[in-house]
Amino acid sequence: MKTETHPVYFADAKVTCACGRTFTVGSTQEKLSVEICSNCHPFYTGNEKLLDTAGRVEKFKARRAAAKK
Repeated sequence: MKTETHPVYFADAKVTCACGRTFTVGSTQEKLSVEICSNCHPFYTGNEKLLDTAGRVEKFKARRAAAKK
């Protein structure tokens, strides 16, 4: 393996989320900035929002119920 072709690995790279949480990971960049993390993501927090545009969910449920009959 050529030594000069591989990037520098930072075992304690600092990750900063938009919500303010910071944690460390291994990365080829020393500092990382992310918009969302497991602390603020709706899937992990349980605050998931369902956006229903023009009753599409109701239309789907009606078609599904009609298909079962």
